[in-house]
Amino acid sequence: MSIGNLYIVSAPSGAGKTSLVKALLEAEPRVRVSVSHTTRAMRPGEVDGVNYHFVSREQFTAMLEQDAFLEHAQVFDNFYGTSQHWVEQTLAEGYDLILEIDWQGAQQVRRLLPQAKSIFILPPTQEALRHRLTNRGQDSGEIIERRMRDAVSEMSHYVEFDYLVINDDFGHALEDLKAIFRANQLLQAPQQMRHGGLLSELLA
Repeated sequence: MSIGNLYIVSAPSGAGKTSLVKALLEAEPRVRVSVSHTTRAMRPGEVDGVNYHFVSREQFTAMLEQDAFLEHAQVFDNFYGTSQHWVEQTLAEGYDLILEIDWQGAQQVRRLLPQAKSIFILPPTQEALRHRLTNRGQDSGEIIERRMRDAVSEMSHYVEFDYLVINDDFGHALEDLKAIFRANQLLQAPQQMRHGGLLSELLA
């Protein structure tokens, strides 16, 4: 069995990352997404252990002291972290794994696992981003303005990523994501592990 590829997927809030990743998971059975631990409150419709592992600040701090996280970051007023043991186990089972994390977490992961491939999702315009944040109907005007300022700052880190996907047309952006994953699955080293018998037969 070949080892899976690790992917970092980052985007400013409102760029459509969550919807794109969900659609990718439905189309690619060999892809999994990491379920992060977070101290933020659960939103309507979310399920503990599915969307996030919701923990208290005390629980998060205890895990941090035990070096349980591959990466962790503070986003707005909440903390997020990725379980290192779960990542290693999932990759060893041959699945490609997505970490949905911000640029800070991406820097931490690249230092520990430089082989990780990183994707940054961008909105087509600032106006489109503002429209998406407003249409959520979840935040006040003040919070939306703060998210816009943070988004501009976050988008400046796109140069640190391997791939850029512009989410102007959802279907096109999804095909771009699929192309990245499929191309990396066809690299020589993993293909040799998957098809060793065939290759030996062809060269016999």
